Amino acid sequence: MTIIDTIEIMGHPFIQCIHNTTIELTKDNYLTKKGTCILGIKASKACYDLNPLLKKKIKNGEKVDVIIKVDEISDSFYGYGNKKLTLLSKKDIVFRKSDFICDRTILINCTKSSNELSRNIIKRLINPKKQFSIFFKVNGVNE
Repeated sequence: MTIIDTIEIMGHPFIQCIHNTTIELTKDNYLTKKGTCILGIKASKACYDLNPLLKKKIKNGEKVDVIIKVDEISDSFYGYGNKKLTLLSKKDIVFRKSDFICDRTILINCTKSSNELSRNIIKRLINPKKQFSIFFKVNGVNE
């Protein structure tokens, strides 16, 4: 397993992560209380901006491990790509437990939704000055 992409994201006072089917990252610099699946704002990347090698792995339907790291705490889950994923959103990334696909979807059939993430991480993310990272790991990056 090798890390092939990283996204930097910021926290926000309205981060709740109580949605039961998705996790979302957005480049937006604001968040309302309606964004119950949003893990972070001011993301350094959206689907469109991802490493071309990661995009290739996703479009080949491969398993991708996702690691969330905030200070010394981390949480992880995995999901799967699909040939139907377009990865065209220039604003958002959405991880889904379902197999629903749209331009914002990065992985489907994920093993966690936002309400299943570590509450220790979520508590830290309500600080708007808290920066954290998302790492993407896949097998066989030399292909």
